[in-house]
Amino acid sequence: MATADFSHEGGSFIPASQRPDGTWRKQRRVKDGYIPQDEVPLYESKGRQIAARNTNIPVGLTAEIVAEAKAKREAKEKGTRCPIPGLVISVDDKKKKKKKNANTEDVIEAFAKTSLSSSAAAKSKPQQLQQVDPAKRLKNLRKKLREIEILEVKLENDEIPNPEKDQLEKVKNKEQVLSEIAKLEALV
Repeated sequence: MATADFSHEGGSFIPASQRPDGTWRKQRRVKDGYIPQDEVPLYESKGRQIAARNTNIPVGLTAEIVAEAKAKREAKEKGTRCPIPGLVISVDDKKKKKKKNANTEDVIEAFAKTSLSSSAAAKSKPQQLQQVDPAKRLKNLRKKLREIEILEVKLENDEIPNPEKDQLEKVKNKEQVLSEIAKLEALV
């Protein structure tokens, strides 16, 4: 009686079955269109589907178009078919290679003639320093001087038990910083 009522609702039964471990599974009631989990196909992305076909044809092209293009390419390679009647096209790989070699030799010779001088590099650095605004440079130097003075106080009070090499060099450069400040103050 229960099966008759359920069939009106649009369902069916999965019969009882034996599991791999030997136990029995009960009969189950399911809706129409139900696919058991074991029978559901695995999802495959488009890339895997294309790779599974392994047609070696680019996506979007038909086999006929690929065949035509292949035939044209083979005809060009053989040199038997010309686009213009009466025109003879000869392909000499040797001539092309010679031209490429000549071009590379020219480039190598031109490269050998060029040179970088250290004086040119040295000239560019002072120009960069001169382009810095003197007021800005003065502000940076004063900041550096404050940092040096703070370091000196900390070293005198033994707040820094093991000063690093950079810190000691910074303190030694105090006189250079003072002289640069004096020069820039004269300019400004």
